[in-house]
Parts: sequence; C-alpha cells; structure tokens
Amino acid sequence: MNKLCYIFLFVLLLFGVSCTDVSKTESQSSSAILKFDDKGEFKIAQFTDIHWDESATSNDSTRTIIKNVLETEKPDLAILSGDIVCYEPAEEGWLSIAKMFGEKNIPWVVLMGNHDEEQEMTRQQIDSLLELQPNYLKLEDVCHKNESGDFYLLVKSSDNKKNAASIYCFNSNTYPDNTLLYGKYDWIHSDQIAWYREHSLALTKQNGEVPLPSLAYFHIPLPEYNTLIAKGDFYGMNREGRASSPDINSGLFASLIEMGDVMATFVGHDHDNCFIGQMNGIGLSYGRVSGLRAYGDLERGARIVKLYEGKRQFDTWIRTNSGKFEMYYYPSGITKAEEESAKYLDPVDLTNPKQGVRYKYFEYEGKIISVEALTDPKIATLKEEGILKNFSLEPAKRKDYFGLEFEAYLKVPKDGIYNFYTYTDDGSVLYIGDQLVVDNDGSHSAKLMEGKVGLKAGYHKIRLKYFESYMGEQIEVGISGRDIPRTIIADDMLYIVE
Repeated sequence: MNKLCYIFLFVLLLFGVSCTDVSKTESQSSSAILKFDDKGEFKIAQFTDIHWDESATSNDSTRTIIKNVLETEKPDLAILSGDIVCYEPAEEGWLSIAKMFGEKNIPWVVLMGNHDEEQEMTRQQIDSLLELQPNYLKLEDVCHKNESGDFYLLVKSSDNKKNAASIYCFNSNTYPDNTLLYGKYDWIHSDQIAWYREHSLALTKQNGEVPLPSLAYFHIPLPEYNTLIAKGDFYGMNREGRASSPDINSGLFASLIEMGDVMATFVGHDHDNCFIGQMNGIGLSYGRVSGLRAYGDLERGARIVKLYEGKRQFDTWIRTNSGKFEMYYYPSGITKAEEESAKYLDPVDLTNPKQGVRYKYFEYEGKIISVEALTDPKIATLKEEGILKNFSLEPAKRKDYFGLEFEAYLKVPKDGIYNFYTYTDDGSVLYIGDQLVVDNDGSHSAKLMEGKVGLKAGYHKIRLKYFESYMGEQIEVGISGRDIPRTIIADDMLYIVE
C-alpha cells in the first residue's frame, strides 16, 4: 500500500464517516451486509483479552480455541472487545489475529482495550492495518466511526428491507491523565455519550419512534458492574470479587436507560469474571477471556449472543472446547440450568372457568407489620367480599389501615420457569399453589420483590395477601417468562370458578 493511500485512510479516520442521514447511508455495503437469517436469528461471538504474544508457546492452543468457537457456532459476526495484541512486535501480532479471523469468511471487528495501544502502534495505525485484512468490517461498512474510535453496526431484517437491530461499539479508553486524582482507568467520555445519544435518537426516529433493539460492546466495565456485584444478582463467575471499573462515573448507563434501545452491555478486562445480570432492565455482562497468554484460570472461549428479529430478546451462553454452558435468557433472567433442575408444579382441572379474581377486604386499627395479622379477628375485621377483574385496590374504603386477600387461577400458556413480582406499599406475599413465590411482607414504602417457580401449562391457584399501614398505598403484580416480557398479569390470565 503506498503512502498516499495511508494518508487518505488517516483523514477518513480523523474526520469520521457520517451516517446521520439514515435514509441514505445506513444500509451496509453489499460486500458486508449484516442481516438476520431466514429463521429471524443473528449470532455474535465475542472474543476478549486474547493478549496475543507473537512469541508465546501457547499460540497454537489459542488458535485452536478460536477456531473451535468459529467453526462450532458459525456466528454472523465476531467482535474482539479489547486487549487483543499486548506484546511486541505488534504488527506481526495483528496480522496473526487477522489471519485467524479473516480465513473463516465471517465479518469481524475490533474494539480497543487499555493495552492495545501500549505497543508500537497507535489506534489509528492499528485501524488502518486491519482495514486491509480479509472480512474485516471497513469504514464503509460501519456507521459514523468518530475520532474516539466509536462506531455502530446495523443488522438488517431478514428480508433486507429495514434496520432491525444495532450494535454500538465504544472505545473505553485507557488511563486518565492524573491517576492519583481520578483512579487507575479512564472512562467513556461525555462527547462519546453525546455521539451515542445523537445516533440512537436518529435510529429511534427512523424506526417509528420505537427504540431499535441494540447491544453495546466495550472493554472496561462501567461502575454499575460493581453495584450489580454488591447485590449478588448475577449468573456466572465472579472470581475477582469486583469489577476493575473507572472511579469516575461519566453517566453512560443513565443515557442507556434514557434512550431505551440498548438491552445489554458486554465487556472484558477482568479475566476471571464471566457473568451476566440485570440492573434497571439492562443486562451487564462479561465476555469469556479468550487467550491463554492472559492471566486467569477460566477455561478460554467466547461469549455467544443470539438476537431475535423483531424482539427485545436475546439468548447468551459460553462456548469453550469443553462445550456450551451458562445459557441465559434476556429479559426474563431465566437460565437453562433452572429449567433443567426445577420441579414443575402440576396444573389443576377447572370446570367452566370465567375471568376474574375473588377478594376479601379487611380493615384494622393501628399499625401492623405483616399480612398474617389479617387472619387474626382480634386485629382485622372482614368488611367485604367480591369479584374483580384483576388485583386492585378498588375495594378499599379508606387510605390507611386495610388489607386484601385475593384468590384466582392463573392460566399458564406453556411449561416453563416463570418469574413473578409484587410492587407494593406496604407488604404482600404471593403464593402459587401452596408455594410461597414472592415474599414482600413487612411495613415499607413501595418495594419490588421477585421470585421464580416452574409451572406446567394450565391453571394454577394464585393467592395474594396485601396490607396497607399508612402513608401511601400501591399494588402491582406481574409476570415474565422466556417468551413473556415483564408485564402486569393480564386480565385474561386470571380465572375463577363458581
């Protein structure tokens, strides 16, 4: 490649390739179209922290791992999420990486990690080299690669007529100028977040004001990963005990919530962490460390994500030489392991069921701290019984010091694990059959609690006990499953018999 061509590529990288006019330029070039297949599926393989060292004796084993993932999973896209070549000679290392991925005839792309630019090449030089390699997504194949190295990819519908999903790829940067004041790791900066918001808004507008189902990939985890770890609400490995996140929270997570398109983020960086959980409805996930030259004891491999056309839904799992495991379903949060180990409750037979929920309304004086007090006639007085369409505070004759007991039969469409929640002020408990599924008891302000249970298709007895002490009253009862996004239990799922 002559010097003039390198200068031309550098100018393109410097000023970015704009895809703001989505009606004209947001379809990818015919040579690198990303699209859902005829089954409405699109599969991504995330490789992270390969830590390639051209002279390492482990190279053949790393090649075998990567080859196995690509040949077994046959992804539609491979994303290398940082710390790929971490030793000199860098150019030879990148060419070795390019050979591994380029020969498989799978589109692939690289995001920078904190170590990639520590060797003898800048990010711009790495980009320029990679754009010459087979099957690498070039500037004309991505949308608006800005000066920071951020870009996004569009996945077309199976009929290739519209954009069906987007994949945001961020440069999470390296180290701040003053590590004493700001901590060890840099953060995704405000201009990068503004770039994301601009293009997210454009894609939402183009999609009829409905956010396009999206994912986000970058290298260094957000501070919110440590919040998730503190809650302990995740699935997979957390062998490092924490996330090596920036000390500065630049607000990307808040923007993801506000824009409403990104379903989950996928990072690397912490080699002995490999889990996924959800916070505020957004998945926070680690990839699987891929290179044997990197530290850590986890078996090397990749994280796979399968998107579904027209749905805010994906499945994800880990693929290694040992096989496929840790299957997780978003947004339900249900895992394959739960499905396989659960005891499924049998349904009951109903004769001539009709839609509705039976209720009993109680009143009491003074404070109570548990729904169980409603069953004590010395404390609570039954005032009314009747039938409603759903769980509701409609029967309440006063704002404080009352309780309700509801009973119905829940119609479950198919065998599966179902997640139930109550959001109540004050306390509530939810039973399916005789099994306590959600314990949200106690005197408290509005609080969400959840629980899972395996149910066979058919009718299952559902009971809810609720009490309101004082200052505010709230009741909401919901359900989710693999094919049911979290929602309030619908009227047509609730039945009674005469």
